[in-house]
Order: sequence, then C-alpha cells, then structure tokens
Amino acid sequence: MAKFVRLIDTKRCMGCKSCVAACMVENHYTPGSSWNEMMENEIGAYPNVRKTFVTMGCMHCELPSCKAACDAVGAKAISKNAFGVVLIDYDKCIGCGYCGAACPYGVPQLNKEVATLYPGQTTPYEATAPADRHPTHRKRPKVVEKCTFCWHRLEKAVADGKVDRIGKDQEYTPACDVVCPVEARFFGDLDDPKSEVSRRIGATKAAQLKKEFGTRPQVYYLLEGGEV
Repeated sequence: MAKFVRLIDTKRCMGCKSCVAACMVENHYTPGSSWNEMMENEIGAYPNVRKTFVTMGCMHCELPSCKAACDAVGAKAISKNAFGVVLIDYDKCIGCGYCGAACPYGVPQLNKEVATLYPGQTTPYEATAPADRHPTHRKRPKVVEKCTFCWHRLEKAVADGKVDRIGKDQEYTPACDVVCPVEARFFGDLDDPKSEVSRRIGATKAAQLKKEFGTRPQVYYLLEGGEV
C-alpha cells in the first residue's frame, strides 16, 4: 500500500504564496480558514539579512493527536485512511475543538461561521451547491476543517487505477504542490524507493517538525542550516 508524504524545500521557496492561493481556490476557501499558511522569518545580521519562508498545513501524522482527542470525546469524526491521509467527517464533528488543542501544529480550525469573501454577497464560486462539491468541501459552521492532501484528487487516482501517477500527473497531485514555480514542493509515495519524494528524503537531511511529540508527521522539510 502506498504511503503519501510531502517534502518542502525551504531553501528553494521564494515566498510567492502560489501554494497558498492554489489551496484556497482548490478547496473552497472561506475567510479565516486557510488550510495552508506561510510563515515568514528574518535571519542573519544587518546588513546581511534575508527572509525564509515555511508553509504549514496538516502534517497527516502517523499517530495523529487530533484523532486521539476526537476519539476520547466519543465523536470519532477523524480518521486516517490506508494511504496515510487524515480526514475529518463533517457529519460526525461535534465542534468541541479538542482536536485543535491537541495538535502540536495548531492545524484543525473551528469556524463559528462559514463567511463569504465579500460581506453580504456570494460569488458564483461560493454559490456552488453542497451536492456539487466533494464531501471535504461541504463546509458548515461550528465544524472543524483542515488540509486533506487534496484527497479528492488522490481519490480520483485510486478510482482511475492510477495510484502510481500521484505526484506525477497534475490531476492526481495536491494543488499546492503542482503550482510551485521553483519546484520547492514534492509529493508522492514514500514506500516507493523510485519516487522522487522518497529519493529526495533519503538523500538529504529532510526533517520533521516537532517530532518530539511522537505523532510522526508525514510532511518533511529541508530547512536552513538543517535546523528544526
């Protein structure tokens, strides 16, 4: 069974936020609920100062603390499927917010309302009927949401019998990874030694953030100076 992971090379990232914008468009963004955030930091000393950029989304942990918290309250709205993708069932979520409190990365987001881009107005994009959206895009107030590794795209690859094309073909690869103009993002099967993401992680000092929490995140980073 394939195990999908992401590698982000912060040394290449130029902070254009194309990945952030692509995620918003692909996943029916609502204000206050971005599934992909970019953090900017300054490093160095004057006059040799420059910025570094690190994008953060769901880490799709092997041992997700969000799922443990959700199970503990009895909702059992969070699952991790056979491909390693952590998903939230909006119909089961009770809006307690414990998953967000338990997540070391603060990823799960509980919105009080599903707001529109322009107050009092609905764009044609926002007016898309829930029935015409993928289940992961049928957002509701007081329900937690987060990055899904663009599961609707991966799911299509599974249905088409083209799991081996995930990370290679645009239609089967998460939108944020497809649009990066400097090839700072890679996605694919970690268990396939021939996949680009597997080869790059194996050949570099790719690191997992906050791995001391024991959740075994499945997003890897190439960081400035190799520091986490």
